[in-house]
Amino acid sequence: MPNMGVAIVRQYERGVVFRLGRLRGVRRPGFHFMIPFSDRMWKVSLRTVTMPVPSQQVITQDNVSIGVAAVAYFRRVDAVKAIVEIENVAQAVGQIAQTTVRNIVGRSLLDQVLTDTQTLNLAIREILDNITQQWGVQVFLVELKDIELPTSMQRAMARQAEAEREKRAKIIAAEGEALSAGRLAEAADVIADHPIALQLRNLQILAEIAAEKNSTIVFPAQLLDSAKAVTRFVEDQGRGPVDRDTAVPRIDPPSGPRAVDSPPGREDPPEIDAGN
Repeated sequence: MPNMGVAIVRQYERGVVFRLGRLRGVRRPGFHFMIPFSDRMWKVSLRTVTMPVPSQQVITQDNVSIGVAAVAYFRRVDAVKAIVEIENVAQAVGQIAQTTVRNIVGRSLLDQVLTDTQTLNLAIREILDNITQQWGVQVFLVELKDIELPTSMQRAMARQAEAEREKRAKIIAAEGEALSAGRLAEAADVIADHPIALQLRNLQILAEIAAEKNSTIVFPAQLLDSAKAVTRFVEDQGRGPVDRDTAVPRIDPPSGPRAVDSPPGREDPPEIDAGN
């Protein structure tokens, strides 16, 4: 139809017209008339193109060989440059995307490639966009979609992750023990000031045991009272003899003669001369 002087440009296209080999302009969507056999139209699609970047082996900065695959999204924004400046836009973008991905990943550490992919994606996109602007192409998104690690590196990373989780578990358990010890110390102080609290705790333990539906429960409820009674008995024995009537400790009289009043109705024994 262009050779017959009639051309139709779709909404997502732009028509670049050449007359006898010279650029004559760009035709917008719609119905257009051209000079037969002298005008020739090349249609350029302005839709977004999804281009996969094949996986390639890349050696990172810390000397680890990995396989990296990506995907790039671009579209033609200048129909004239996309026709005049370059022969095959898709092939050119694919080749420069592979080279840029290899260069950016090769200058990065393995940990950065695995954890900071967003920064790498932005760096690759900026480089591609600066290069493809002269071709009338805009690259607006690049994503690293697949990273293949060696088997030995996968095992090493698995061991590292396991050790990290064990460390966190031990730290959390230690913090829990520290908090528990502090709470137990506070509870012990409260029970020491209020002995009835211990009995309430015993009743609570009985309720918890009874929930297990046990048939027989042996609980030494008087053990603490017996221990206190034994302690008081030992303390009383350590104080010395005690008069049963007055319950007051008896003090022995000092040695030497001392006049003692005789009770009524009792006579003193006669003195005996040691010489006789």
